[in-house]
Amino acid sequence: MVTPRALAVLLLLHLASGEKRSTIRHEMPRNVCQGRINKNRYDDFSLKDTAKCFPKCTQSGNESCNLRNLQRYWLNFEIHLVEESQTETVNMSFLNALVKNISTDISEDLHFSLTPSQIPMQVTEEEHQHPDRVRLPRSLFASLQGRGPMVRLAITVLDVGSGNLFKGPRINLEDGSRVLNSRLVGLSLGHIPVAGLADPLEITFSHQHQPPNMTLTCVFWDVTKGSTGDWSSKGCSTERGVNRTVCHCDHLTFFALLLRPVLDQATVKALTLISQAGCGTSMIFLAFTIVLYAFLRFSRQRFKSEDAPKIHVALSVSLFLLNLAFFINVGNGLRGSDAACWVRGAVFHYFLLCAFTWMGLETFHLYLLVIKVFNTYFGRYFLKLSFLGWGLPALIVIGTGSANSYGPYTIRDKENRTTLELCWFREDTAISALYVTVHGYFFIIFLFSAVILALVAWKIFTLSSATAGKERGQTWKGVLTLLGLSSLTGVTWGLAILTPLGLPTTYVFALFTSLQGIFIFCWFIVLYFPSRSTTTSTSGTARVDQAHTMSQA
Repeated sequence: MVTPRALAVLLLLHLASGEKRSTIRHEMPRNVCQGRINKNRYDDFSLKDTAKCFPKCTQSGNESCNLRNLQRYWLNFEIHLVEESQTETVNMSFLNALVKNISTDISEDLHFSLTPSQIPMQVTEEEHQHPDRVRLPRSLFASLQGRGPMVRLAITVLDVGSGNLFKGPRINLEDGSRVLNSRLVGLSLGHIPVAGLADPLEITFSHQHQPPNMTLTCVFWDVTKGSTGDWSSKGCSTERGVNRTVCHCDHLTFFALLLRPVLDQATVKALTLISQAGCGTSMIFLAFTIVLYAFLRFSRQRFKSEDAPKIHVALSVSLFLLNLAFFINVGNGLRGSDAACWVRGAVFHYFLLCAFTWMGLETFHLYLLVIKVFNTYFGRYFLKLSFLGWGLPALIVIGTGSANSYGPYTIRDKENRTTLELCWFREDTAISALYVTVHGYFFIIFLFSAVILALVAWKIFTLSSATAGKERGQTWKGVLTLLGLSSLTGVTWGLAILTPLGLPTTYVFALFTSLQGIFIFCWFIVLYFPSRSTTTSTSGTARVDQAHTMSQA
């Protein structure tokens, strides 16, 4: 007979164990999204528990999430279904799967429906016209006859939500890029590798009509790209329609439709013409700037010692060579050998980085002249800047080139027609290098330039307000000064950030960046060519630039 005391003890033990279980459940989510707790566990509870990481691992980032482990967990799930599980179907809100034994001696292609929120289902050829479907060629299974009379096939439809999982570097929410409907379709034969199919499989995705400035591309998840994997279109072709897109791929894995912004053929042609015309004009004025500096250096003694005009000319030279590389690259397309394309891509990258670097050095020089002002003497100042301006880009290009990042790059319109071909970063194989060495590098320089220019603007307009009673027209002179400084420091390149807003900003960006050489020439003329008295009355920054000599070479 159980005494009341014994019942009380049992109750206390039960409550204590309940608290422990509660604590464990509270602690688990932190480890689940690290991909540790449920690794290789695919029961219903583990699947649902791991799926909680979809919204938790958001685009804003989360240190408690290990994307590589989580993505590998879902990639291995299909292998588990084929190799270990006896389950034939999976039906969950975020996951639907069908596992089926297929004869390697079938006489016709296989068709399966992929209706959202439903388990994939095999259908006959006559009824296979579902909005979402997959066709597997009979040749795929015929090529596996040496492995036995039957193979086990898993078809999975996975909704990964709007978080970071299966997004990769190619996804950028700021420009509207995304995995269409956050939906992945997985096809697997377990550990049997399938690649290089002569008769590719066919996946049809239905969707709403997309905006004209966006394009859909068939992609698969490539675990070999980057540290966590990324989307790639290698081995896949895209057949676009108004309300459906058909993917033809020569291998089995996880597939999706990638929605990204694109420029149509007419827009690319117009932007190319604007850029070429602007770059040609810029080259002429940049050459004028270089020649003018050479003339002033021989005719005016102070130009041999002042560093500011030397920096302006170094920027002019880098932009001139960048424009020249642009003409050669765009004009030749992909003609020539792979080695020649590699060289053109590397040279174009080098001069682009040189231009960015000298813009940053212009900003640094402006900071010393206007913000810091005192104690700014550096021995061999311009020589040190030159080592940085020409040497740092060379180191970056050498490192990037050693990874074989340069090669053919193609821009296509929404009909998958080629709109522009050039030698740049290798398409689908060097996107991370492009983001780091171009986008990231420029963003750092742009941020620095924007901050310094804002401080200079504050000084200029503070000075204008202080002298408002003495000099008239100081405000518009300050505005013109800032516009001139913007062309030197490369702030106008920051318009690239606004290009996702639409074509008008894209045209403005192309116009301002291609005409940068004209702005620099005008600035050089206003600042150095007139008499000293005229120049020194132009603006506060001009006075400092003229009167302050930072170093003797």
